[in-house]
Amino acid sequence: MTIQQKIFALVIGAGLFLVIIELVRRRKLAEEYSFIWLLTGFGIIVLILWYDLLEWLTHLIGAKTPTTTLFIFGFVFLLLINLYFSIKITKLASQVKDLAQKLAISEKADSCR
Repeated sequence: MTIQQKIFALVIGAGLFLVIIELVRRRKLAEEYSFIWLLTGFGIIVLILWYDLLEWLTHLIGAKTPTTTLFIFGFVFLLLINLYFSIKITKLASQVKDLAQKLAISEKADSCR
């Protein structure tokens, strides 16, 4: 990995930390979700600074280059995030349906009085 690539990746990792902290501070991101994003930024920084670990992981999964390994991990990360948020959306949709049904029953009971 060239020095330019390392600097770019470190800037991305540090920038991610700063953005997440600012979003939590402004209450635009719940602490519940900030942990995973802070962990991601930390992971980026660790893999860049500890390049031997990235090479070992590359060898372990059978990839040709470390950048391929990063791409694969990024893809898997995005799949897991999508799965997690799909579960959350399903749960919230069910709660909205239940609340709408309870509201309809409540309004029907009030109109009958």
